[in-house]
Amino acid sequence: MSVATFSRLGTSNAYDLSVANLQTRQNNLSTLQEQMTSGKKVTTPSDDPTGAAQAERALNRLARIASDQRALEAQRNSISQAESTLGDVTDTLQQIRDLASSAGNGGFSISDRKTVALQITSLRNRLLDLANTKDSNGQPLFAALGSALKPFGGPASTAPDYVFNGLSGTAAGSAYNIPGTLDGESAFMLQPARDGGFNVQPNSGSKLTTDGVTLTNSSQVTGNSYTLSNIVVSGNTVTYNLDEKDAAGNVINSTTSPAVPWSATTGFTVTDMAGLSMQVHGTPTATDTIDVQPNTSVFATVDKAISSITNAASSTEASQAVTQALHNIDISLNRISAVRGQAGDLLNRADAITATNDKRNVEQEANRSRAEDVDMIKATSAFQNQQTGYQAALASYAQIQKLSLFNFIS
Repeated sequence: MSVATFSRLGTSNAYDLSVANLQTRQNNLSTLQEQMTSGKKVTTPSDDPTGAAQAERALNRLARIASDQRALEAQRNSISQAESTLGDVTDTLQQIRDLASSAGNGGFSISDRKTVALQITSLRNRLLDLANTKDSNGQPLFAALGSALKPFGGPASTAPDYVFNGLSGTAAGSAYNIPGTLDGESAFMLQPARDGGFNVQPNSGSKLTTDGVTLTNSSQVTGNSYTLSNIVVSGNTVTYNLDEKDAAGNVINSTTSPAVPWSATTGFTVTDMAGLSMQVHGTPTATDTIDVQPNTSVFATVDKAISSITNAASSTEASQAVTQALHNIDISLNRISAVRGQAGDLLNRADAITATNDKRNVEQEANRSRAEDVDMIKATSAFQNQQTGYQAALASYAQIQKLSLFNFIS
């Protein structure tokens, strides 16, 4: 006895499954192809919400770094220009120093010294222009913590002859930027206790000369002016009266010095000015006086040199004018050099910050790449696998299409 065997052909179900499989593989293949052509595994947030968020954060940080670097470059350019300007100031002061030194030539006449003074006047005007230099954005290079568009004003006919129209100091900067200006007050204005800049002027016709004033104790310096008078030589000693005057010229303290050593060769030393000392050369007379006044700025230093050289009526007075000019110009050069060194430090900081920003850029680019960039090796392998599977599915679909009841009936 035999048993008949029947088979039920479910061709419709097989067909639907094949079509669905084809569509899935085709979508996967299309997605991989898009990733390979764009180089991105996350093209829309729905592809990988976490990865998209990580990539967005990395892009925001990259934009912030780029903004910080642009601001730093603007600040670097301003400081670089300021440093270069201070170099021009140094050169100009050196020219003034050379001219002032030439005025001490014993063969020069009064007319020759006046010619030198005129040359120095032209250079003084250049100094003031350099101090008020602006950057490409129209901002003063030496504005310190803030100033008028023209930080330095002068000369005025009354004291103070030159002023800094701003707030002195240097901005602190941060981890990713530097100040965009230098402290003009520190560069061009002088402080008695810090710099020891004083103008020493014997009376007209005096045969006395002096060295530059020397700081002995900066904490004691008051910044007041002094006048030596009634200078009397007695044997190997000398006495004198010393008047201390405030900024208005009023005598606030008057003393008579004890006898101090004196010789015709070395003169005598004045040590009773608060925190200051000064060497006086020559033999005093009853009418001799010596004025000691604080020097307020680089510009005032040059103005005093111009005035003293112009008015020098003798070789002795010319020698005194030149000695004081050279001494105070050297003090001014030291101030410029100190601030120029600060500019160099700021430029070094800018270089270090740029290097840090480069490292930050590399780090954030790596974070962004991990989040959204496709691994081309893995993508290529996956694409080939999907392509092989798709081809197999197509072949299978072709066979499924042949599974029809009518094929068997025929």
